[in-house]
Amino acid sequence: MKLLRVGTAGAERPALLDAEGTLRDLSGLVPDIDGPLLADDAALGRIRAAAASGELPELDPDGLRIGPPLARIGKIVCIGLNYHDHARETGAQPPAEPVIFFKASDTVVGPHDTVLVPRGSTKTDWEVELAVVIGRTARYLESEQEALAHVAGYAVAHDVSEREFQIERGGTWDKGKNCETFNPLGPWLVTADEVPDPQGLSLKLWVNGELKQDGTTAEQIFPVAEVVRYVSRFMTLYPGDVINTGTPAGVALGQPDPKPYLRAGDVVELEIEGLGRQRQELKDA
Repeated sequence: MKLLRVGTAGAERPALLDAEGTLRDLSGLVPDIDGPLLADDAALGRIRAAAASGELPELDPDGLRIGPPLARIGKIVCIGLNYHDHARETGAQPPAEPVIFFKASDTVVGPHDTVLVPRGSTKTDWEVELAVVIGRTARYLESEQEALAHVAGYAVAHDVSEREFQIERGGTWDKGKNCETFNPLGPWLVTADEVPDPQGLSLKLWVNGELKQDGTTAEQIFPVAEVVRYVSRFMTLYPGDVINTGTPAGVALGQPDPKPYLRAGDVVELEIEGLGRQRQELKDA
């Protein structure tokens, strides 16, 4: 299923994009798309049955904002330097274990919402990423098969980053990762049954119409299943938590000087195979 949330920010309603591409209203069945829903097999079953029967009301998509596909995200765990080609372009050694950092859940915005360039920023960068959404509480998982059984679905994430704040201002990466609007998510939460191989997805990102990133999850150093298993050894993952699994080559940081960092007025578009497409215009904060 392709689950999403539509409407003005803070007042989104749950919806579904059916097999024919028609937008359907889920608000008569469930209050929202969130962790409790993803952990409720019976509720998900009711959605599937209603979708198959054709009984869900149709929504007119014209002028309807698409919000983040997931409400009340608990935490966003991020994996750094997780693509062989990205590590090569930045001159970094591939890590021996996954590099973990966090983004605050209030960085999440809709897939077509405005992205704000922070005040004083000269090095705002782009990163297309596969987001993994957790559907079952995960603690100390033992196997990759067990890890994938705890995944509810997948989404497109834009891990917007400010490289000066991240690298040059001391401390951890978090200062360059948690600026307002720095995690557009969606348009859809695609349930795991529709993504049989998360290591076979293409990822692309354009800036002002120019293709910048053209990668595949096959290049991940630590594949999705291993990432979920590994993270569960250090923290409990709950339904509705998100893991951003890293970005392929092609970011501004890896380009020759002068590096083409983002500015107000730029337009970024990104997509992952089968998971939908985002488009953001940048403005000054």
